Amino acid sequence: MSCSNDDDIYTPSTNDTTVESLLTEIDFSGFAIVTKNGQDVVRQGFGLANQNTGLPQDYNLAYRIGSVTKTLTAAAIVQLKRDGLINSYSQTLSEFNQEFPNGNEITIQHLLSHQSGIPEYQFIAEQAFDSGMELDESDLYEVITDLISDNGLNFIPGSDKQYCNSNYLIAALLIEQLSGMTYHDYIQQKIFNPLGMSNSYRGTNTIDLNTHAQGYLDGNVNSTYPMAITFGAGDFSSTPEDLETWTNAISTNWFTQAEKEEIFAKNVPSGFVDFGLGWFTTQEGSNTMYWHGGDINGYWSMIGFIPEYDATIVLLSNQQDNTGTQRNTIIQQLLTNEFN
Repeated sequence: MSCSNDDDIYTPSTNDTTVESLLTEIDFSGFAIVTKNGQDVVRQGFGLANQNTGLPQDYNLAYRIGSVTKTLTAAAIVQLKRDGLINSYSQTLSEFNQEFPNGNEITIQHLLSHQSGIPEYQFIAEQAFDSGMELDESDLYEVITDLISDNGLNFIPGSDKQYCNSNYLIAALLIEQLSGMTYHDYIQQKIFNPLGMSNSYRGTNTIDLNTHAQGYLDGNVNSTYPMAITFGAGDFSSTPEDLETWTNAISTNWFTQAEKEEIFAKNVPSGFVDFGLGWFTTQEGSNTMYWHGGDINGYWSMIGFIPEYDATIVLLSNQQDNTGTQRNTIIQQLLTNEFN
């Protein structure tokens, strides 16, 4: 569910091709939306949503979105700050839980921008589930705090950046602590309901094939996953329609201008990627793309926008891509050709 490999800096290409042709050439399977200056560049499905039934990809069909979930978690933290439940992103974790190891060094901003140095819990959790253990978010939190207590942080908070799902599980638990609501209820009531995102929901271990695209890896069904592992970091499913709504809200007026100044990474050198608070910034020449990707068994995803072209990008794939090659190829094409 991470974006570790697929968020590497890419090498720009001069290959001239249309977005639709590119998606066909790289064998993209899923639903793609790319708009430019308010007009559709591409809005269609590619391949099948279910190879057994022949179900086509669809604008209203659900897909696992993996780490795109992190954009929702980060937005919820922003909402808590609006409501006065958080005073500043520079507040430390020890202000909310004095027993959190090294909590006096780690700020909310460190969490949301992957600068905390907190170790990754995902692989330990997956091994536990594979051995038959059942873990919830409280158990996973304990795994994280034990890792810190036993081995320390990976680096001094704020001195480096390392993509890590642990940051967002902790952020989701902080949302519960401060709001008095469950994390998923908070996202539902504060984001999905106001925007009319009626087909976005907490993912289940086994998908409903009546409403959800089947997920594949190398042509084989691969859609089952213990979703408790992804709490706050990658546990939602959504549709192209709903994620287009969410991306357009972010690019326009969901955040105030002052909030955007704090959320999105600035002064990123051309050809580089940097973390903001829940969003990546990729710079290519004068073009800036704000985006987030996601990967989880059987699926990959990406949402983003390019303000210079009033552009929206939503990509939901039901063909797992462990290397992130498809996403990087598409980003490369968009920034060096379509939006250049």
